[in-house]
Amino acid sequence: MRYVMLLALSFAAFVQPAAAQSILRDAETEALFKDMSRPIVAASGLRPENVEIVLIGDNSINAFVSQGQVVYIHSGLIAAADNANEVQGVIAHELGHITGGHVIRYSQGAGTATGITILSLLLGVAAVAAGAGEAGAGIMAAGQQAAMGKFLAFLKAEESSADQAGAKFLSGAGVSGKGSLSFFKKLQNQEFRLAIPQEDSYGRTHPLSGERIQWLEARYRADPAWDKKTDPAIEARFQRVKAKLAGFVNDPRQTLIAYPETNKSMPARYARAYAYHKTAFPDKAVAEVDSLLAEAPHDPYFLELKGQVLLESGRPAEAVEALRDAVAQAPDQPLISALFGHALIATEDPKNFEEAKGVLRAAVARDNSNPFAWYQLGIIYDREGDTARAALATAERYNLQGDPKLALASAQQALHGIPENSADWLRAQDIKMVAEEAIRKDKKR
Repeated sequence: MRYVMLLALSFAAFVQPAAAQSILRDAETEALFKDMSRPIVAASGLRPENVEIVLIGDNSINAFVSQGQVVYIHSGLIAAADNANEVQGVIAHELGHITGGHVIRYSQGAGTATGITILSLLLGVAAVAAGAGEAGAGIMAAGQQAAMGKFLAFLKAEESSADQAGAKFLSGAGVSGKGSLSFFKKLQNQEFRLAIPQEDSYGRTHPLSGERIQWLEARYRADPAWDKKTDPAIEARFQRVKAKLAGFVNDPRQTLIAYPETNKSMPARYARAYAYHKTAFPDKAVAEVDSLLAEAPHDPYFLELKGQVLLESGRPAEAVEALRDAVAQAPDQPLISALFGHALIATEDPKNFEEAKGVLRAAVARDNSNPFAWYQLGIIYDREGDTARAALATAERYNLQGDPKLALASAQQALHGIPENSADWLRAQDIKMVAEEAIRKDKKR
């Protein structure tokens, strides 16, 4: 069961809730996900601005949806994908789960299975009490088998439905299904290597990859978009992000083997810059980034990386210049703005604090779910002597980090110093109520 979950495209929250895994946030990656998914989301009937693609730090080949209109993609899936079109196929499949309401229906399927299990347990206990121990055990085992069979049938039906919906969305977006098909073939090859039986899909959460490939291939080949090429700009951005992610998550030695210094391509230099930074060779990292900036001097993500390397190697004053330029090139990227604000604070120059406050306030206004930005803003407020708003920023941070006790304490402190009924006071009230409810639920468990 574990191998299937690792290798399958799954919507099920039971695989592992997103909150229990590390979410990797990166401005360039998030922008790419938005752009490569926008036509598919529109074809699904959902609003692109309401759908979020979230990257999870997990080396397994997986993607899933949980609550709301959020698609979670594991970093291992990006590493396994050869091109952007394969990831588009995965996104289309997961959107099929969202539009089909499968997360909501999952609880209904689980409820039916649980009902069968409980009934079998009651009958089994009754048989044991009557002196028929073996019969009772048999009834309970049969009940468990029936429950599992019914639930797995439910899951396979939902997966097939998502396959069909995904194919429809790709077609509506004018995106080729070649990537979807090739990715399913990757999964099938994994099944072959793991000696997963291919003759019967009973006892699995998903249909056999061979069954899915057979249906999808006929569907995709008949579609007018079959031979349509991926936008070259999107493909180039994907290869950059894939290399960047490898440099970030992999062991540096592994990265340098995969992207040796003889490889002078842009993605290879990008990956090596991260590898050198991780191994505490900032000068080599900066040299790689400078070679990239020589070709694209106004690329905000190259500038962001240079600023990050300089900042984290103890050179914040130098980092400020690169990050200010990065923000100027990408003013709508709050993650970059938050890093710029951090660099301004790290200079320890009071002349930079007012600019840092403005940058950080703009960053949280665009994206209030970044605990790092709230932490930095809290530092500024504290240095200004505004302890109430420093407490509010701290409450925001702890609320995002899932620590209701500290969020409550900070919100209560903020309420004592912020003018009543102001916007900040009302926000502190909101956090206080959310934290109190979370604490109440924890006590019931």
